Amino acid sequence: MTEITELPDKATGFSGRLLPLQQRKTVTELREGIDLGYGDSASKQSAFWTMLVLSGVIAAAGVISNSTATVIGAMIIAPLGTPIMAVAFGVIIAESTVLRRALAFVFFGMLVVVTIGLIASVIIPAGTDLLANPQIASRTAPRLIDMLAAVATGFAGAVGLARRDVSDVLPGVAIAISLVPPLVVVGICLGQREPALAVGAFLLFASNVLAMVVAGTILFAAAYLTGPNAMHRKTPRRAYVVIGSLFVLILVPLGANTLATLFVQTWSNRIEAAAVEWLAETPNAEVLDVEFSSNTATIDVLSPDALPPEQELLDSLKGQVPAGIEIVIDGTEGERTIAGTVG
Repeated sequence: MTEITELPDKATGFSGRLLPLQQRKTVTELREGIDLGYGDSASKQSAFWTMLVLSGVIAAAGVISNSTATVIGAMIIAPLGTPIMAVAFGVIIAESTVLRRALAFVFFGMLVVVTIGLIASVIIPAGTDLLANPQIASRTAPRLIDMLAAVATGFAGAVGLARRDVSDVLPGVAIAISLVPPLVVVGICLGQREPALAVGAFLLFASNVLAMVVAGTILFAAAYLTGPNAMHRKTPRRAYVVIGSLFVLILVPLGANTLATLFVQTWSNRIEAAAVEWLAETPNAEVLDVEFSSNTATIDVLSPDALPPEQELLDSLKGQVPAGIEIVIDGTEGERTIAGTVG
């Protein structure tokens, strides 16, 4: 790696305002803070694995007990953000050793936390409705808005690492970005044989990682690849290609999931409207809620009298929702009736 002994004499524009020269760390200082294989690597790696395991255990306890405060505590001490930012750093300095090492820490760290979640899943009785736990449900259906938050958080983290005067923001960054809790949820869902939910939680983790790398790459490129005394004289084309590729990787799955969420919400509204009309002639009957799970829509109904024929409801839904959706009616006395499948 080509070290720089001094920063440009003058910095203007984006990088100059965001990272003033008098507060900007040198490349060596930045590497010392985020490269786990640089300097006192043994101590850094010992601290990384110790804190990662502890944060995984705390996150698992917080998720299972539905304790937001406990999950936040796990986020604060989670060290996964360090090698993730080292990935962005490795891209910028164009040093494959740094990049491979950072990716290895992210990958094996991910496996460790997923394993902790998998072990913790034995505490949960088989057949438990995982979506009834908000700590799990909120992490299994990421959307584009989550990516927006992750990109902003990634920029905040990169600024905190590159500037000497704003390092205090890093605990807040750790809380804002969701890294360890989604991985714990992946393990719990796999242990409970819910692979679809596990994929959703992993997508949240992966999108957050990619968003952080994108943000870090952009900021580090602006700070260290421009100016008369910059690290590299040539145009950092590789860094920009990586940025574009990562954005595509983020946008495609999250965009698809956001679109799916919008469709589900639309179908839920149509089912609720149809159910309200279906119960219009039943005194004191009302629709409390409509919930989707996979291809099944459950209608929570409150009615003191017998319900109308279910086929009437199914007929009214033809053309309103996709064919093949199963309609389940959850009655007042806890009775669940499978009305049938929309034709």
